[in-house]
Amino acid sequence: MTGMHWTTLVDVPALAARLDDPQLRLLDARAVLADPQAGAAAFAVSHLPRARHADLDRDLSDHGVQGQGRHPLPSAVDFARRVGEWGIAPEHQVVVYDAGDGSMAAARAWWLLRVLGHARVAVLDGGLAAWRAAGLPESGDDAGAPAPLPPYPSPGFAQARIATAADVLPRLGEPAGWLLDARGAERFRGEVEPIDPVAGHVPGAVNRPFTLNLRDGRFRPAEELRTELEPLLHGWAPPDAVLMCGSGVTACHLLLAMEHAGLPGARVFAGSWSGWIADPSRPVARSTQ
Repeated sequence: MTGMHWTTLVDVPALAARLDDPQLRLLDARAVLADPQAGAAAFAVSHLPRARHADLDRDLSDHGVQGQGRHPLPSAVDFARRVGEWGIAPEHQVVVYDAGDGSMAAARAWWLLRVLGHARVAVLDGGLAAWRAAGLPESGDDAGAPAPLPPYPSPGFAQARIATAADVLPRLGEPAGWLLDARGAERFRGEVEPIDPVAGHVPGAVNRPFTLNLRDGRFRPAEELRTELEPLLHGWAPPDAVLMCGSGVTACHLLLAMEHAGLPGARVFAGSWSGWIADPSRPVARSTQ
């Protein structure tokens, strides 16, 4: 059997066929924004066999950081330590899943591993919902979970793949297409804002709700996505593009869709909208379309 080398998505049958492979590492990244304890609680009840839990707030964010949005990035040192504790080393194939479509928060874990330097990481398409629909096994304990390892060997996060407000601000006058916002259309337009204290979007941003990349809880075919996503760039090359959302979580989902569609290399604005509005001097736009 050939080695696993999944870097974007993996489907349920492919993962099930390799479930007992000693090189496989599974991360359960289930998260509920309105209830920060829900992911860990659900994991404790049942999860894929030998999975470890990646908590959005504890592991995939650092809430001690101020002014960088609702889910500030952890430090590379802290994240590398946590990755080692999950039993992950460079030779392992990692598969991350959440409750369903990858947006809460499997794509965030996928992206953080990528920027740490781990290439062999993919998101389970359809998540736990698809796994359960196939009637596949789960576990309620830690039996067989990988033993902790030393911190993941990494020189740090690949900063060239992470955008900040300081990167975005000087580009506001450039032609549209370089900045894509993955929030829902009503939030983007500024008609509603259920989470952040200011409504609207970064001037010049193009809206692409991440939900449009899905069908029945799974990613749409690569060819379909490319046909829709490429025109949104208006001629910009994917590595010139910056992706954002409310707090840097569903922006990773949009990045995953672009990578799946053969449009790799975009950067994620980690602070996203919640980080942008932390400084009231930064401009805000609203629209009716």
